[in-house]
Amino acid sequence: MPLRLEPSFRERLAAADHPLVGMWVCSGSPLLAEVAAGSGLDWLLIDMEHSANTLESVLLQLQAVAAYPVTPLVRAPFNDAVAIKQILDLGAQNLIVPMVSSAAEAEAAVAATRYPPLGVRGVGSALARSARWNRVDRYLQESAQHTSLTVQIETSAGVEAAADIAAVDGVDAVFVGPSDLSASMGHLGQQTHPQVVAAVETVFAAVKAAGKPVGVNAFDPAAADAYLAAGADFVAVGADVALLARASEGLAARFLGADGSARASY
Repeated sequence: MPLRLEPSFRERLAAADHPLVGMWVCSGSPLLAEVAAGSGLDWLLIDMEHSANTLESVLLQLQAVAAYPVTPLVRAPFNDAVAIKQILDLGAQNLIVPMVSSAAEAEAAVAATRYPPLGVRGVGSALARSARWNRVDRYLQESAQHTSLTVQIETSAGVEAAADIAAVDGVDAVFVGPSDLSASMGHLGQQTHPQVVAAVETVFAAVKAAGKPVGVNAFDPAAADAYLAAGADFVAVGADVALLARASEGLAARFLGADGSARASY
């Protein structure tokens, strides 16, 4: 039974008439993932690096968002062939690999997404949701057409190697992480420090010169606007847990006051 998988993030970027705007899903909750999927945003990033997400919870979230016209990406916990194989076998078509600081590391990520002889991905399509249990015609031969790989530059070394990273065949897009980048540059917690912003824009220029899309993480609306104006092709502008944290704090401030003194009147 031939099946057509959803367009990949690579295809979404190529067809887009506007920069793609997305958000993180870090809670591990399929319910919150579904809420976010119906928001009207272009893409969601289900994170396995800085969250409690497991393979099982990622699977449930992929299933929850499948009914919506949003493109889900999954961030691997690290650049590891086994972790990447398992995520892809779950049916994730769009992968983000963190902490890529050299062309060699980018090449390793590409190899992990591809079957031999082009890579090292283990063959388990008959057992996996990725090929819909061998219901996708020629999945083994054409899997690269169904998947996309975004690598994340988050260090000073990655900034210096950005052109070489972007030039790697099989890297479909580059995503810049200002949080870790700021720490790498000696400006921990200062994602909008002028030197950090300049480094991000250096990556933008190098990646665009290589003909690849480039994106950035920017929860600060002013920073997001500035990066969009600087040519970002995609941007992450929030996270489920951060939105809940700030909104619940707002409720507390509104009804309890800064010091909680309003409790006495209830």
